[in-house]
Amino acid sequence: MEAFEHQVVLFLQNLIETIGWAGIVVAMALESACVLLPSEVTMPLAGWMLIQAKGLSVWHTFWAGWWGAVGCTIGSVFTYWVGAKGGRPLLEKYGKYVLIRPHDIEVADKWFSKYGEHTAFFSRLMPVVRTFISVPAGVARMNFVKFTLWSFVGSFIWCWGLGLAGYVFGEHWERVRDLMRPLDIPIVIILGVLVGIFIYRHVKTRKDESMPAVEEEVE
Repeated sequence: MEAFEHQVVLFLQNLIETIGWAGIVVAMALESACVLLPSEVTMPLAGWMLIQAKGLSVWHTFWAGWWGAVGCTIGSVFTYWVGAKGGRPLLEKYGKYVLIRPHDIEVADKWFSKYGEHTAFFSRLMPVVRTFISVPAGVARMNFVKFTLWSFVGSFIWCWGLGLAGYVFGEHWERVRDLMRPLDIPIVIILGVLVGIFIYRHVKTRKDESMPAVEEEVE
């Protein structure tokens, strides 16, 4: 993973040196479109290269929040519509083959209808989750305007915080990623447990539903 991130750093450094803040927009759009360009690398690097290294004041870190959030929103909007226009029809037609029933889609619809604003906002403040939340939001067809607004607000806070940290650490900005890396593990474990519970319950439900039919055949 560290070797991969080293290559990411080289790519981002070249991108930033070439097109500046536009490179941050591109990088964050790609991350929110589920491409592996960690914001925990992109934004601290921006805080150093585009602000601290140029002798600009700390107030310029708000530009990091702004342009990072712009990129996040662009990528999120793209993946939202991928989920809405492509993912949902596929799940409705083939979901049963991956243990997803129409009832599960209805539950997701109700969840995003009731808690979508909170989900869109707080998920943007969480490593790993923030990258992929747009797809289920699109599948559930959450209110698009609210999704876009709260995604931008949450992304602004996240990007500004990381940009500020990069500014503070300066040429040692990579320590920001080192400090945040341990947070990835528990989040991945929790997601893995939730997926395991989902699979277990659905397999068990299928077995329970098939039992009466088997018993009737025996009789």
